[in-house]
Amino acid sequence: MTDAKAAILARVREAQRTGRFPDIVARRTPPPEPAPPGAVLARFLIELDALGVEHHVEDSAEAVRARVVSLVGAGSVLTWNVDRLPYAVATVLPGAATGESPRDVQARAEFGVTGCDAAIAETGSLVLLSGAGKPRAASLLPPVHIAIVHRTEMMMTMGEYFARRTATIATAASCTFITGPSRTADIELTLTVGVHGPRKVIVVIGP
Repeated sequence: MTDAKAAILARVREAQRTGRFPDIVARRTPPPEPAPPGAVLARFLIELDALGVEHHVEDSAEAVRARVVSLVGAGSVLTWNVDRLPYAVATVLPGAATGESPRDVQARAEFGVTGCDAAIAETGSLVLLSGAGKPRAASLLPPVHIAIVHRTEMMMTMGEYFARRTATIATAASCTFITGPSRTADIELTLTVGVHGPRKVIVVIGP
């Protein structure tokens, strides 16, 4: 062993023998105050525009239902269960398929209509927690996904969402973040929309 190496190892051993951790008082930075609802909504709409997501802001539950009817028209629908859709939207979608419907019926759906567990304004993302009555197929299988968002469930950042909904996330079967239509550029760097999910996302924001 060289003298230099021996000296270095001797100092390490001495440091281990006499070293001690300093007393550190844990300091937790308090979470920032939530942004005003108007600012959150404005940012969310800006991000949806950037993602090419069609959006509609309605002031009443009745207006939300009317908007969904106008978007769906006579098309076939796959939805969350009746008790999982907000604003009683299921009442205007008679005959819609659900997660309990035969798979071939679900596969033929032209529209997927779901609620939304949260919306992240800074990225324009939708948060969907799957579970009983909330099949992932409704947001992934049909070519058009219509997501209904409660204005009270909109948050500015993803960090805020994780901080406020920790317990809820822990009990969900899965947590899906949807940021605009499904898209990929894996093949020759050519952007293709609708490969792994819906080619179009429409957001309907209620009161």
